Amino acid sequence: MITQLFQYSEARLQRAVPDWKRFLYEKIDFDAQLIGVIGARGAGKTTLALQYLATQPVKQRLYVSCDHPLMQGISLFEFAEQAQREGIATLVIDEIHKVRDFSRDLKNIYDFLSVQVIFTGSSALHLYQSRTDVSRRALLYTLPELSFREYLALTQAITLPPQDLATILESHETLVADILQAIPHPLPLFRQYLQQGAYPYIMEGEVSYLQRLIEVVNKTLREDIAILYDVEPDKLDAMMKLLRVLCAGKPYAINYEKLAASAEISRNTLKRYLYYLEQASLLRRIGGRVGGNSYIAKPDKLYLHNPNLSQILCTEPNRGTIRESFFAMMLDKDHTLAHAKQGDFLVDDQFLFEIGGASKDTHQIAGHPHGFVVQDDIERGFRQRIPLWLFGFLY
Repeated sequence: MITQLFQYSEARLQRAVPDWKRFLYEKIDFDAQLIGVIGARGAGKTTLALQYLATQPVKQRLYVSCDHPLMQGISLFEFAEQAQREGIATLVIDEIHKVRDFSRDLKNIYDFLSVQVIFTGSSALHLYQSRTDVSRRALLYTLPELSFREYLALTQAITLPPQDLATILESHETLVADILQAIPHPLPLFRQYLQQGAYPYIMEGEVSYLQRLIEVVNKTLREDIAILYDVEPDKLDAMMKLLRVLCAGKPYAINYEKLAASAEISRNTLKRYLYYLEQASLLRRIGGRVGGNSYIAKPDKLYLHNPNLSQILCTEPNRGTIRESFFAMMLDKDHTLAHAKQGDFLVDDQFLFEIGGASKDTHQIAGHPHGFVVQDDIERGFRQRIPLWLFGFLY
């Protein structure tokens, strides 16, 4: 079996593995024995793992996908043990969530074998429920969707450094001036990115991109959520309906009673389904907070996990929702994010942001010592006004 899978592995590596790498590649400690890369479907987890595997000696590397017929019904530990006996030093296990008890197998591989294992899985999975065993041994990394900065590097070959939040808030005028030297007109590219730029397969073409988006949603529902949470196939329509309702709606705090009625499900079922969709990286939930640890008595805000999903889930996406969805996606990776009584988002219990278009005024942040208006449709900002596209450089 190892011989057959080795041939499959080398054939997979012979396909064009792109030279361009996601930001996460440089942050992974590839000296670790057990490494996990998790995240939304289509974000580039498999490509990242293959890029590293391609640097290893041919006879010491092996890639397997857990949906391969030869992997059905086998013990991952016994497979890794056999691979190690055959001289494999680095083993990439793709789609590990499709194997029962993978957490136990990974624990035993780490405890009793020396082979290096890099595994990937969707964030809809029981990886989170299984962290008790895995997290003590594995280095777990989350790969989000493409940032605007990465989109520019991938599609325009424009390579610019990422910026942290403090630098953007303190020096956005200078940053924008520098970036405009490389990209004189970022707004048309930013609009394209919001529609078709969150996943690396944009390089396959715009027509196929929308089809791939549909596949991402369908596979997440039917292969991840349905199997892992034992959801009957006929119940998945209610989840799709939830996504469509949220896509078309304005960015406001959710009324759970109305949302449950719209999807024709009970309130308890709604909460369960929203949890599944959030774990699957199809939804993003933002809680409410006044400051410190005091949460306001308001329902959560719910957004599609990235703005591109709106292109296939509703015919007339709400522009305000798309703006806020993008902002939440960029900030949620490294910062605490909440919605507050004043403004749209409270970040790190300190910075207040109001999101809007070019004509957005500052009354929502009036009196706040760290308040900012984040505006779409402007190239440059001034003082408390910052262009929305610039937050696409956070990673």
